[in-house]
Amino acid sequence: MRRHGLDLKGIFAGVMIPLLLAATLGTAYAADPIEIPSKKVSLVVETLATGLKQPWSVEVLPDGSYIVSEKQGTLRLVKDGTVSSPVGGVPPVATEGQGGLLDIALAPDFATSRTLYFTYSASDSGGAGTALAKARLSDDGTRLEDVARLFLMSRLTTRGQHFGSRIAIAKDGSLFFGIGDRGEEMRAQDPRDHAGAILHINPDGTPHADNPFLGAADGLAEIWSKGHRNPQGLTIDPKDGMLLSAEHGARGGDEVNVPQPGRNYGWPRVSYGRHYSGAEFELGSSAEGYEPPLYYWDPSIAPGAIAVYRGAMFPEWDGNLLVAALKFQLLARLERDESGAVISEERLFDGQFGRIRDVVVAPDGALLLLTDDAEGALLRVSRASATE
Repeated sequence: MRRHGLDLKGIFAGVMIPLLLAATLGTAYAADPIEIPSKKVSLVVETLATGLKQPWSVEVLPDGSYIVSEKQGTLRLVKDGTVSSPVGGVPPVATEGQGGLLDIALAPDFATSRTLYFTYSASDSGGAGTALAKARLSDDGTRLEDVARLFLMSRLTTRGQHFGSRIAIAKDGSLFFGIGDRGEEMRAQDPRDHAGAILHINPDGTPHADNPFLGAADGLAEIWSKGHRNPQGLTIDPKDGMLLSAEHGARGGDEVNVPQPGRNYGWPRVSYGRHYSGAEFELGSSAEGYEPPLYYWDPSIAPGAIAVYRGAMFPEWDGNLLVAALKFQLLARLERDESGAVISEERLFDGQFGRIRDVVVAPDGALLLLTDDAEGALLRVSRASATE
């Protein structure tokens, strides 16, 4: 499904309905679907909504509507092509640089509890840093209730880059999420620093029992793995529970990794590509003690979200990785063999829709995409009828 194995009901029907602009709501939008060929199947892309302000994350709600985060600090609902007014109750968000309201993830029991989690950049003394909070979406969807911050990273800074941060929910309900190096590279190599890491906490914010530094003096208890530059993609394969990340490199060296507890993924000592200055990395592209990526891009595509395809609509894609790309404005489809190794890449929608920030596998197996723009859009990708 999404970034976890959530079993949502109310599957979206996929029919575009022209709507008039409602006086009390945001943009209503409908457009003719576009058919686009690909290597294994012809695709249909529909625009579900437009007028979103730098949307960052989307989730499908049980009634078939969508909840979308916008970087500027707002949450909105999208239903039948209409974008709602901002959802109330969102805590203050620091929106400088790459900071803002980031990922959303629905709790596995959202259908009854209406609990969701979200990451955002929060200000405090010393600057800003990545935070994770939980809240209840009101029954009418107009506001967040019982908002509680579960986590704020150590060592805040005034730097404006590399906040991360996607959320992946494990089968036991625990939360994985990523934080970048915050523009201070060597922090990614310090196990006493949350920057440049994948974190793992329980739903109440306490460190998970499986974390490698729990009870140790040489690392922070919330840390799962280190050496990550800026992981803006994180997902769990619903078939086997594998955790996967998509991470920005510098000049080249964007990576897909399989974060393991206590492992070091190299940044900034080991990486493909080069530093922005043109300098080579201290230990090159590989070195003992540092985990190699599952896959990398050089030149950089600027990866956003990552998803594992396990839907019914595209059986040809079963187990494929889907990676949104900002700089190259595409969706990368990575085919894997039985061992999990990437054996081929297909680049979809190259430059056709702009910067793609999020990719989600909807309950019916269609894909949902968010375009990262001041007038961003929510797109749905389905199978062309001729190939069904």
